[in-house]
Amino acid sequence: MKKKGVIVTIFFGFILLSSTIMLVMPGMDPNSDSPEVSVTGTPADNFPDEQRAQFCGSGDAKSTKYVQEYSIPTECTNPLAITTDYDGNVWFAETNTGKIVKFDPNFESFTEYENPLWPPGGRSMMWGIDYAPDGSIWYTDESFDSVWKFSTLDEKYDRIAYPSEGGDSLPQKLRIDGSQIIVNDFTGNKLTFLDPNQSGEDVNYLSIPSPVDDSVTADFAIDEDDNVWFTNWLFQQGGVLVKFDQNGYRNTVATSGEQYLPLIDFIELYQLPVSLLTPNGAVVGKDGTVWLADTTSSSFFSFDPMTEKFIQYVTADPLLSTYGNQTGIVKTPISRPYWIESDDQGRIVFNEQTANNISVMDPVSQSLVEYHVPSKNPNWGDCDPGTGMMLADCGLAQIFDFTVDGDKIWFTEWVENNIGVVDTSIPLPLEIQLDSNVLMLTSGDSKDFDFVVSSTSQKDLMGVSLILSSTHDFLNVELNENYPESFQLDFDAPRPISLTIYASEDAVPGTYKVLLGAQLSDVAISKYVTVTIE
Repeated sequence: MKKKGVIVTIFFGFILLSSTIMLVMPGMDPNSDSPEVSVTGTPADNFPDEQRAQFCGSGDAKSTKYVQEYSIPTECTNPLAITTDYDGNVWFAETNTGKIVKFDPNFESFTEYENPLWPPGGRSMMWGIDYAPDGSIWYTDESFDSVWKFSTLDEKYDRIAYPSEGGDSLPQKLRIDGSQIIVNDFTGNKLTFLDPNQSGEDVNYLSIPSPVDDSVTADFAIDEDDNVWFTNWLFQQGGVLVKFDQNGYRNTVATSGEQYLPLIDFIELYQLPVSLLTPNGAVVGKDGTVWLADTTSSSFFSFDPMTEKFIQYVTADPLLSTYGNQTGIVKTPISRPYWIESDDQGRIVFNEQTANNISVMDPVSQSLVEYHVPSKNPNWGDCDPGTGMMLADCGLAQIFDFTVDGDKIWFTEWVENNIGVVDTSIPLPLEIQLDSNVLMLTSGDSKDFDFVVSSTSQKDLMGVSLILSSTHDFLNVELNENYPESFQLDFDAPRPISLTIYASEDAVPGTYKVLLGAQLSDVAISKYVTVTIE
């Protein structure tokens, strides 16, 4: 267990932090000598005084036109995994208390359910959660190698031991799929299938080992044929996308009488692109496209199972307020897309961890909307100007999990003790009109390109900035005239933008995406241009 804890903390310590500075994780500072802990009788007592601002929250819940936040009544709960039930209630797990919490959006009220099975002072990252038709909440617990069941009917908890080999397991994301529960074991390198009708310590699991040795097994998704898609990868060393034919495996096991069969007969492997290093999130879209979120970049990727081709997409750069950069140490800020899902309209939804965004990408219109979450914790950015005073509106809320419920996207803020919701039905303040959505280039070639930014809000918009992003260094976007870094967009005067897109001499032939749009303080709206280099 200790070995797993160190490895996992180091890995997530890297992922948790922005690309600026390395902060110490709780309990991992080798130079700390019994730091002072003031007893408050709240979950904050799990942290020394000097770390409470960093992990317990830095201010009150905030809101924008598109995002509403709600403060959890109990201090320092560290909310993480989140889901909704059929009535629209929101359920989430508190990693610093072991409790499940219900939030009623109609009354804006929280109900925290005491967990008598939770050890005093226990903390655990609870990455996966789902709501079952029988009214139970299932969720994972990585510290104690457990899958938990909470009954919303009798308000009772049931801890189920997760199959761990040598203390190296980490049950992570969880999904209820018909009559089974699927869990990916991040460090145990396997997918686990569980019958939800079981309870207690003696539970039967079907564990499918992953095909790549010594790798991690990340998030998974299920297509319309019940194939399970997931990734195996080595940290910053690449990996594979795996397609597992679970129906073929189970049917063959049933007819052959064998308890286990070689996995190789039921999987297909696809090498990940070299630029895709940390594919945590995975989802299958309505058209069968597989989408992967890359947590060590500003990119997410599509994979077409028919053509077996990956295409890389890019987000807007994080706002300066998310990382501060008071020391000037940040050279290339990145957004770190983490988990990725889809909604009932076929749009792709993901969280940008170090951009403090919840983002919605429409594969049909090739548009991207990035909603900025207002709460920020300055202890997670380069926000100290050297005077001991933290900058206002600087830092990260550590938005790790979200769930889609119709037009609403609910999310948790791990270090701000809040939950929040994005309302995607609210009209956007501006629109982007492209000259064309495709462009053909050859290596060493360039072409002029135009797009128009227009206000749709019947008022002037202040503080507008342009988004000009590409996925590769050999594909550059440059403005043809000087534009101010921030400008006013008049509601009755659309602004044309003229630019040139260059492919350098060493450009690699292929299909690429360029993101063009405009950013406000609370939302960014962009569209993708598909650039083909021949």
